[in-house]
Amino acid sequence: EPDIFVRRLPDSNWHVELNMSNFPKIMVNKRFYKKVTSETKNKKDKDYLSEQFGSANWLVRALEQRAQTMLKVAGELIKQQDAFFRLGVRYMKPMTLKDIATETGYHESTISRVTSGKYLLCPRGTFELKYFFTSSLARAQGGGDDFSSQTVKHFIAEMIAKESADKILLDDNIVDLLKERNITVARRTVAKYREALGIASSPKRKREKQNDML
Repeated sequence: EPDIFVRRLPDSNWHVELNMSNFPKIMVNKRFYKKVTSETKNKKDKDYLSEQFGSANWLVRALEQRAQTMLKVAGELIKQQDAFFRLGVRYMKPMTLKDIATETGYHESTISRVTSGKYLLCPRGTFELKYFFTSSLARAQGGGDDFSSQTVKHFIAEMIAKESADKILLDDNIVDLLKERNITVARRTVAKYREALGIASSPKRKREKQNDML
């Protein structure tokens, strides 16, 4: 179940809101606290009640602050990955915890904590927030922004999906095809990304496709 909802507004901007059903609803009954303390005569008991009342209020404020932190972080993430939300994974940009921390003023550890295990629902589907933090691969030549590792994974999956049984792509072939797109990447990196995508090696894919033809 998503923790954050993202939808596009008529003016083409993005509206971001939290799924409040995923946040614990905690309230402090101040009326009950006043009633109990007024009926308590022992100072030690009064001090104990006061301490617990303070702890309860702290917990409520902490949860509210956590929700606001997540909303602010999600808003900045969507702002930085605007091209992804509008155009797709081909246009995802490299982004690190530090990039979000710089803009929000939070520490990187805070960014990591509030995005861990959290999911976002947008018109393109449901994504874990960690999905948007990707390493950078430089262009082979010329200017322009670097490529996101998620974009390169997308290209690899796309290439392999189009291969035929009599022309299976080796990892070296994929390296050459990526170079044609101005992306320089080592063969071992292609293998790592392919395995991360759950795509088998070229010999295994060849056997599978040949079996499908029988």
